[in-house]
Amino acid sequence: MSSFVGVLVSDQWLHSQFTQVELRSLKSKFLSVKNQNGKVTVGDLPSLMVKLKAFSTMLTEDEIRQILGESYTDMSIEIDFETFLRVYLNLQGQATGKEGSPKNSSSFLKASTTTLLHTISESEKASYVRHINIYLGDDPFFKQFLPLDPASNDLFNLAKDGVLLCKLINVAVPGTIDERAINMKRVLNPWERNENHTLCLNSAKAIGCTVVNIGTQDLVEGRPHLLLGLISQIIKIQLLADLNLKKTPQLVELVEDSNADVEELMGLAPEKVLLKWMNFHLNKAGYEKKVTNFSSDVKDAKAYAYLLNVLAPEHCNPLTLDAKDAVERAKLVLDHAERMGCKRYLSPKDIVEGSTNLNLAFVAQIFHQRNGLSVDSKKISFAERMTDDVQISREERCFRLWMNSLGIESYVNNVFEDVRTGWILLEVLDKVAPGSVNWKHASKPPIKFPFRKVENCNQVVKIGKQLKFSVVNLGGNDIVQGNKKLIIAFLWQLMRFNMLQLLKSLRSRSRGKEITDADIINWANRKVKSTGRTTQIESFKDKSLSNGLFFLDLLSAVEPRVVNWNLVTKGESDDEKRLNATYIISVARKLGCSIFLLPEDIMEVNQKMILTLTASIMYWCLQNAAEENETNLSPGNDNGSTYTSDASPAPSISGEEESFSLCGEISSLTIDDASSDITVSSSQFENEDTIVE
Repeated sequence: MSSFVGVLVSDQWLHSQFTQVELRSLKSKFLSVKNQNGKVTVGDLPSLMVKLKAFSTMLTEDEIRQILGESYTDMSIEIDFETFLRVYLNLQGQATGKEGSPKNSSSFLKASTTTLLHTISESEKASYVRHINIYLGDDPFFKQFLPLDPASNDLFNLAKDGVLLCKLINVAVPGTIDERAINMKRVLNPWERNENHTLCLNSAKAIGCTVVNIGTQDLVEGRPHLLLGLISQIIKIQLLADLNLKKTPQLVELVEDSNADVEELMGLAPEKVLLKWMNFHLNKAGYEKKVTNFSSDVKDAKAYAYLLNVLAPEHCNPLTLDAKDAVERAKLVLDHAERMGCKRYLSPKDIVEGSTNLNLAFVAQIFHQRNGLSVDSKKISFAERMTDDVQISREERCFRLWMNSLGIESYVNNVFEDVRTGWILLEVLDKVAPGSVNWKHASKPPIKFPFRKVENCNQVVKIGKQLKFSVVNLGGNDIVQGNKKLIIAFLWQLMRFNMLQLLKSLRSRSRGKEITDADIINWANRKVKSTGRTTQIESFKDKSLSNGLFFLDLLSAVEPRVVNWNLVTKGESDDEKRLNATYIISVARKLGCSIFLLPEDIMEVNQKMILTLTASIMYWCLQNAAEENETNLSPGNDNGSTYTSDASPAPSISGEEESFSLCGEISSLTIDDASSDITVSSSQFENEDTIVE
């Protein structure tokens, strides 16, 4: 397996303030200045810090210099890495104070990790422990560990080997991880533990979790705030899984019988659908207020009393609404919910204190137990007609998860609805082609005037042309109107461009030619052949790929110990093909590949998804070789020790891609000049103020 420099800081408190991803990125920035100047002084910091994403929009270079001047009279003083980290935290505190309290995101999944306040909610921890005890209590592996004590820290210790998180992901979205790929020995070595956490993080991304600031070492160390944040996301995905028309077509009852209303419902985030459902029943029950959140609007428990009375009148307690004390009313509400079959995850105190996460989980549980919606066959038929066909749904899922994995500010709930303002596509373009977006000509949602949406989408199409995308039949208005086929075609080119640019970054010191589909195929064939195996492919449409054997050979070629050949089938029947395909995806994620395809994509040889899988394996292999080459060339590892690799390349805090040195394997790639179809220059995006009409 690969290795990376896991940054260690002698001051344990200081070390605990950062994730490994952040430490690695900050260390890289610190060393770049040190390597250039021979040392790092206080005077070097303003120009360095202002480029970091944490400060670029909140502090100017002069403001940073002024803040530093309050602590340092001599700007020529040399500082070490730990002092640099302390300065970073101080500036972060100043920037946060200047900005004020950040507003809560509209989506529960878009929750960034703070490194300043590491307080955890004991109520939430206890609730998640009870959830784990219920859903994993019968799992043979956990027989000797469960039930966990909610009052103890056993949860964090049990999660350190990665098995718990992997199993929890499978509870949330069954079949995500092939459990044959999980290392489940009683005692795991560091390699095996890291593999489990790598598999966990890549699989968490594949079900929609935001894991931008979490590395495998953070999970190995069992950092409570990061673990609880991840567990919270996984559990919420499970609880909200049915809040869509595909799983629960009865939800169509919440809207009028028109395409526009149903499309609006399809575009809502799961928690927004839950609120809409709750208000639908509260309105029927005669409750006069509208519930807009899972905190202040439900703290008095009155909304819960009305909701449960209309859903389960047979368990109604007349004393609930007459109770003068909110805590007493909350207790009666929980008793009512328990009588109708809801498990008790929260306490009356949690309701009264307005715990958003726990109240949301409580309402989701009520929905699962009894949603109170009709089974009108006409309405259900109407809802089913509105849902996408299987292929479009699979591709929408893949692009949605990929876009969210980039760490953009917005969270994508439904691609076809969310891209219609153009803003999210501009965010994605800015990630994959930094500097391409002219933000002066962009309008941020909510957007009142339709022409502003068209302007945003026109800029999206314009940038697509600059990136040499095929946009012949695509106009900005097509995106605004939600043309699914054209949106998918554009997103595929965007995703493919991103993959090829990442591969190109690993050979940045060679001849600078673009990597093509043919190069990826040639690399994969050579890699497999080098191990003495005979499987080869002619294209990404090669039907022989359906049995999965070529990908297993390729994975084994890049890391011999990662494939257990005793688990591999011949891939002759559909069942055998599915077993191989499921295993391939989990093994690739365990290795460190960030992929979003499904077993069906391999079995049916979906050309696009096959390309993403092969390119991801190639990227991991070349990145691993480049990092090992850099490590071997480095004169020493300052303040660092070697750990196994994180799941995917660590995003830089400044948002920039780190460059890697070349290895023989990268520079030996043969490039077909004639087939190169993507050429991008930063100069393309300079001084571009016009908008496509």
